[in-house]
Amino acid sequence: MQIDIKQPILGKNDELAKKNRELFAQHNVFVLDLLASPGSGKTSTILATIDALRDEFNIAVIEGDIASSVDAEKIKAQGIAAVQINTGGACHLESDMIRRAVDVLDLERLDLIIVENVGNLVCPTDFDLGENMKVMILSVPEGDDKPLKYPGVFQASEAIILNKVDTMPVFNFDSDAFYASVKQLNPQAPVFPIAATKGEGVTEWAEWLAEQIRAIQ
Repeated sequence: MQIDIKQPILGKNDELAKKNRELFAQHNVFVLDLLASPGSGKTSTILATIDALRDEFNIAVIEGDIASSVDAEKIKAQGIAAVQINTGGACHLESDMIRRAVDVLDLERLDLIIVENVGNLVCPTDFDLGENMKVMILSVPEGDDKPLKYPGVFQASEAIILNKVDTMPVFNFDSDAFYASVKQLNPQAPVFPIAATKGEGVTEWAEWLAEQIRAIQ
């Protein structure tokens, strides 16, 4: 006899995610769920995105980590509202965690909430948070073979950010193989090559995101 515990967990999560989505839609708030491995540059990408969009949009960040509040403090230092979620070991965020975090934010004043999910390329793909879209970040040092090893996250993402492209000469990263794999898995998803800490490519990514935000306002 086999007992499937995944479906009841996901079913409850999806119910709460639906309520989150209705709440966000009611306030015209765009919610972006960022997925990536540890060290891929999630926080630096968020900071670069904030710099590019803060003149037009009011932004808040929800930080998901197993422990600590290091990243949330970096966001707050830029004058941006940030809520820290510590999962205590869980490898992903869930919709009820997002709802509790959102309760301390003033949705009436926000246009964009960026969720930095726990660093993981597997678990977060299964959990709907009520977001408008999932976007993943892959960094060049992680290797061009990640679409083949973790196809689910590439398929679940509506856009893909290739970060740390300034390190391309140092690593044996096959760009042609990477783009071919992404196109096979998710032909509709745009890929944005950036170097977040240097600002390279951020404008193109930010302009695309801004179009998605304006579309719901």
